[in-house]
Amino acid sequence: MDDHHHDDDRLDRGLAFDVGTLMARRRALVLFAGAGAGVALAACGGGREPEGTPSSSSTTASTTSTTSPADGPPEGAGGGPPGGGMGGAETASSDDPNAIPNETAGPYPADGSNGPDVLLESGIARSDITASFGSSTTVAEGVPLTIALTVTDSTTSDPLPGHAVYLWHCDREGRYSMYSEGVEGENYLRGVQEADADGVVTFTSVVPGCYAGRWPHVHFEVYESLAVATASGDIVATSQLALPQDVCETVYATEGYEQSVENLSQVSLESDGIFSDGSDTQMAATTGSVGPGYTATLTVPVTTP
Repeated sequence: MDDHHHDDDRLDRGLAFDVGTLMARRRALVLFAGAGAGVALAACGGGREPEGTPSSSSTTASTTSTTSPADGPPEGAGGGPPGGGMGGAETASSDDPNAIPNETAGPYPADGSNGPDVLLESGIARSDITASFGSSTTVAEGVPLTIALTVTDSTTSDPLPGHAVYLWHCDREGRYSMYSEGVEGENYLRGVQEADADGVVTFTSVVPGCYAGRWPHVHFEVYESLAVATASGDIVATSQLALPQDVCETVYATEGYEQSVENLSQVSLESDGIFSDGSDTQMAATTGSVGPGYTATLTVPVTTP
């Protein structure tokens, strides 16, 4: 039988063969289309938020055991979502070598960039940040610490009265209010102040503890005005203040700071993820003693328009 007869057989197998062939081809097309859609969804991220990322509509912070390598407290001392934006709407970037270094706001800013936004709450503009405000009046315990920041123009060194600073840090146990387990309902150790005629903002607080992996520090964001800050608007600069080792060692020898002793012994300015590239312009000049408390001062030069 020649090849032409094979062709004739294939062309004359009847309706059943034709229908079967057509259905097989349709099934193949459906499978191909589905695979293409899957690839397209994968390329777009699938529309699913990563695990541990709070929803933009969230009003409270979620708590997990994940921590940020650069700025995350140890398990049990505050586990929030990792990462953390630079805060508010947007932090102005600057290559100005005279300005305070821009640093991460960490996972616990409560400025609306990573869960809750305390800046929109009545009572956030205050000097004494030791106690919670609103539905709670819990006071954070610890050795007293006054923090005085002088906001200046990085070009002229002139003070910038009217600028505002939002400042926050962990408590004696290394926990961050509004995020960490046990203090989710607190908002202590957070506050906003408007700079006076000399560009100075002053906060009454306590010496923060040292949690695993981070040098003792204080977070802050600089805003153009108090109105911009309390509207959670654009940020001029985001940075961190470092505390001297000798002061920390003295404070951590007192009651309540026991865990900080071990944590401080396992970290250094050179190994810290934030201060390892230099801390001279972020190290606060600190004076005082355990009894009456300490005062930490720092000049904060920022780039102005």
